[in-house]
Amino acid sequence: MTDPLGFPPLMYGEEVPADAFAHACMKATMGCDAGMVAYAFGQNRMEAALIFAPEVPLRRAMAMLPLCGVGFQNALGALAPPEVAVHLGWDGTIYLNGARCGGFRAMASDPDPDAVPDWLVIGLALPLWPETDSPGDTPDQTTLYGEGCPDVMPPHLVEAWARHTLHHLNTWEQDGPRALHSDWRALAQAMGETVTQGALTGSFLGVDEDFAMLLRDAAGDTHLIPLTTLLEQP
Repeated sequence: MTDPLGFPPLMYGEEVPADAFAHACMKATMGCDAGMVAYAFGQNRMEAALIFAPEVPLRRAMAMLPLCGVGFQNALGALAPPEVAVHLGWDGTIYLNGARCGGFRAMASDPDPDAVPDWLVIGLALPLWPETDSPGDTPDQTTLYGEGCPDVMPPHLVEAWARHTLHHLNTWEQDGPRALHSDWRALAQAMGETVTQGALTGSFLGVDEDFAMLLRDAAGDTHLIPLTTLLEQP
């Protein structure tokens, strides 16, 4: 059956009723080819998930998490009104105009940072409409349409996300991570601010070459938190 969405070469889509991330992870464990985009469109939520087949250790391959975030910002930036600001949290959270609005998650076949995994899945979830009639009760959380994007159709957003993500993936593979670092840092939320990540709280100094968080605590000690700590268990 022909997929109703249009994807760039080497990518193809599968629509599912719900939980695109779980579907993509299931397909990956079955040996599905890389480049599959699972997607689900609900009344109040859209989801998508992309399967990667890394050729580098997981520590480096986890750059796909910020890479997918930059691809999303590019995609929404092309479809949304220009006044809608998109920023990215280190942990995969998406921010629209400063408020949380969904985010990314990750799962790999093997959580060993030094091993090359058989597969890596990056999932995206984005709320479209508020779940309640009182969105003002949670000013730190928002939705796509609540931020003035009623003309952004989820199918178009998923297509654009796939295209922009593939572009950044090609650049990363050919030229290394320098361009991705520059693009991501321009969008990073809370850089230089006090943040809490896991059991640690401190100043978010930046990231290393593999996007591990550099966090300086109140005692002046600097901690390195790898992106692999964000992985969900298969």
